[in-house]
Amino acid sequence: MALTLPGIGVSRDRVIGRARLLLRDHPEVVRLTLRPDQIEDELARLQRAVTEARTQLLTARQRIPDSAPSDITAFLEAHLLMLEDSSLNSEPAARIRNQLCNAEWALQQQQQVLEQAFSQIDDPYLRSRIDDIGYLFRMLQRLLQVGDRHNDLYEPVAADQIVISNELAPSDLLVLHHRGVVAIITERGGPLSHTAILARSLALPAVMGVARAQQLLRDGETLLVDGTRGMVLADLDAAAIAFYRGMLDAQLARRAQLRRLKDLPARSRDGVAISLQANIELPGDLNAALQLHMEGVGLFRTEFLFMNRRTPPDEEEQFRVYRSVVQKLAGAPLTIRTIDLGLDKGSQFGPATDSSPLGLRGLRLSLKEQDLFLPQLRAILRASAWGPVQLLLPMVTTITEVEQVERQLDQCRCQLQSAGLPFAPTLPLGAVIEVPAAALCADTLAQRLDFLSIGTNDLIQYTLATNRTDEHVNHLYQPLHPAVLKLIAQTINAGQRHQTPVAMCGEMAGDPSFTRLLLGLGLRQFSMPPAALLEVKQVISESYVERLAPIAHQLLACRYPNEVMAALNRLNQ
Repeated sequence: MALTLPGIGVSRDRVIGRARLLLRDHPEVVRLTLRPDQIEDELARLQRAVTEARTQLLTARQRIPDSAPSDITAFLEAHLLMLEDSSLNSEPAARIRNQLCNAEWALQQQQQVLEQAFSQIDDPYLRSRIDDIGYLFRMLQRLLQVGDRHNDLYEPVAADQIVISNELAPSDLLVLHHRGVVAIITERGGPLSHTAILARSLALPAVMGVARAQQLLRDGETLLVDGTRGMVLADLDAAAIAFYRGMLDAQLARRAQLRRLKDLPARSRDGVAISLQANIELPGDLNAALQLHMEGVGLFRTEFLFMNRRTPPDEEEQFRVYRSVVQKLAGAPLTIRTIDLGLDKGSQFGPATDSSPLGLRGLRLSLKEQDLFLPQLRAILRASAWGPVQLLLPMVTTITEVEQVERQLDQCRCQLQSAGLPFAPTLPLGAVIEVPAAALCADTLAQRLDFLSIGTNDLIQYTLATNRTDEHVNHLYQPLHPAVLKLIAQTINAGQRHQTPVAMCGEMAGDPSFTRLLLGLGLRQFSMPPAALLEVKQVISESYVERLAPIAHQLLACRYPNEVMAALNRLNQ
């Protein structure tokens, strides 16, 4: 029987290959007490490690393929910037001087301080940055202990190999991709880490968070990596390998068939037109979406502009980014979501607040921190002069918040007009329905706003009071819970009553197993990762929408998620 190792699928796709253990164990650190006359030599030793780390990162940057999205360079630039930060330079050096300790011990103490600070940050994207920082600390530890005498990352790697490591940084991933590695498995990391985002950009199957992967997997054995379901299969016999190879061949054939749909409209068998748009995390992701002829960008996340830097981006920098995306879309609409981060202890910008999943985050943060919000509003308004742009507000809970934003938009328009800077006369304004209060007040919001977009990820979390990243309660994260479905249906119905477009930008929109249910509930605009678009389009093209409505509404009467799932399986047959 095959050994199944669960993890987190961070880059969709499946692949078979041979295991290659890349041993990147954590260096053991002990404290050494130095004499005063040894301090300068120890400081020089620390500086040599930092210099060598910088050299390796610069080398990796030179290996970025020309076909890769331009944003990939930003990942390595972020690591290079971190190496210049006082957290990795002056503060460890101060510990060496003040505590008369060795550089390894000083770095470890500094890392623990930063990890404690980051552990209190609620926002998952910002919290995941500790993976990048931790990697740099461990890179310096290895360089301090063994220098560059042995770097297994640069040893020969066969083109059909699957690399298994404790962790990989974006710079590591670029080297491995350049050498033809077909997939990666790591014990650390998650879907919001830079390495995960880069793996998706490179279309490299990846599973992270696989416990004890280096202990349980053998060098050279055949593995199946399932980045879609988040699992690794090992101990495969010849029959199993033949079966899975056949499955992968069928998958390739299916993809070839799906590619025939890319130029066709998304239309059901009974002639109902459906709008399929893309979710974009980085400007570089737009290239894949444009090749699929989607109808626009239904969610453009702006958080990447604010990450891994000491000061927030100014209006001009943001405007240039937004304008470039608008121009690439060539008339297709762009929906820009304002910054959706939490400000917690350890955050870069603004005051420290208590860490809470229900705290100062999303639109609440923007309304409080005007120095962050107003430049972004002005930049978005200016970009609207170059093509159709919509403004999407995250974590709306009351109509009062919407009214505050409307007043601030008027203020920004006056400022731009005084400065002689152009902007579109109208800017459609919408809200992400991701808080139960917003779904329950969808009628009021639909009357006031130009469009709504259902963010199922947080709507499910907040409705069911569960955190999908918490292993103790993530089994309660159920998209088909009757309460969740009723809130989705209530939001769609509110839009229909007030003739306000309702889209869905959460993960449910990109899962083809939910497509018929959502069509039956009345959803006509889906926004999803580009990789999911053709599968959803195929389900739409095979469906009779008018027949789905009565069946979907019958599901709303189910009392248990498993009842809904059983009925949904029948619906999808």
